Amino acid sequence: MSEQNMWIYSEKAKDHFINPRNVLKDDESYQHDGKGIVGNIKCGDQMMFVIKVDKERGIILDCKWKTYGCASAIASTSVLSEMVKGMSLDEAYHLSPKDIATKLDGLPEHKIHCSVLGDKALRAAIDDYYVRNGMGDKVEKEKSRLVCQCMNVTDKEIEDAVLDGARTLYELQERTKLGTVCGQCKIEAARLLEGYVKKHFNRE
Repeated sequence: MSEQNMWIYSEKAKDHFINPRNVLKDDESYQHDGKGIVGNIKCGDQMMFVIKVDKERGIILDCKWKTYGCASAIASTSVLSEMVKGMSLDEAYHLSPKDIATKLDGLPEHKIHCSVLGDKALRAAIDDYYVRNGMGDKVEKEKSRLVCQCMNVTDKEIEDAVLDGARTLYELQERTKLGTVCGQCKIEAARLLEGYVKKHFNRE
């Protein structure tokens, strides 16, 4: 990474990238209670997160992770792994990319989506723990609503596009192709776009 690109990261983010905490060194010897894998290595980003749980108290005792992601994904997951130790499963389950970025003293806007890898892998690990221990009812199914009928684009895909850097309807269309056939969804898509930008980036 060039010096020109490094300066846009906080000192805390740079520290977690250069000296990542709780990295999984040996998959086979680490005895985990839950394991989550998200992403696709063929596309360049994949994250694995494993947890050990105090079953009586529902507390995360320890966690490890490894990734093929970028510097932001590494820094985000490193700080996340510190945040969740001693945290209840429910509290850890509902951590957001904004929580992680705040703990890092901020991330560049176009890199916020990288922090999604870590929290998604963490939730997958917690879901795995729930299923293994007969608590499948605690797994929260991600509900999505179809916004663009023609191109089959959901509100969740619009939110992901915002996290990936879309700030205008044109940029949203470039990423999702919504509204490029009949165009009837554009008003609703623009409303959702504005709402997700405010949600994740605190813009009024």
